[in-house]
This record gives sequence, structure tokens and C-alpha cells, in this order.
Amino acid sequence: ARYVGSMVSDVHRTLMYGGIYMYPADAKKGNGKLRILYEGFPMAMIMEQAGGMASTGPFRGEIKRILDVQPLGIHDKCPVLIGCTRDVERVLSYYA
Repeated sequence: ARYVGSMVSDVHRTLMYGGIYMYPADAKKGNGKLRILYEGFPMAMIMEQAGGMASTGPFRGEIKRILDVQPLGIHDKCPVLIGCTRDVERVLSYYA
């Protein structure tokens, strides 16, 4: 798998060739690194309209769609799991 380092180009590659783009939360970045309003929502909308799936993984005590997140501020961040439905559901199954 390739990783360019730019969310837009990496999600574009995922749309074109399949797979999954992940930026999950970790111990250092508990809320993830990507901003919900500027990165999470736009890419989640594009991926879901293309037939894929976009989830936060475990975030604020639950697993949900990125588009269902209620930002608390304009610079809020969230974890991101975006890709084909099969791959995102597989990753989410590991959290169960």
C-alpha cells in the first residue's frame, strides 16, 4: 500500500483502487489528528456517496459514522477510518 501523506490524495487513491485510509486515535492523539469540519466531514461525504464507509472507530465512548459526530468546536479532531465498506467493517470488527 502507498501512503502519500496528504489526506485528499490518499483518499483519492483509495477511491480509485480500493482499500482503506486510516488515521485512528492512539495514546498520544486520543481524539485523532484530523479536523472533523475540514477533513473528516468532506472526505466522509465523498466516500459514502461513492458507496464506501467512513467511521471514527472508538471515539468518545462509541463507534459511529464520521458524519454523525457533533463537533464541540470548529477545530475539533476525530479518528478516521475511510474506505470500502468491507475493509472498514473488518477493522471495526477488531474493536468489538
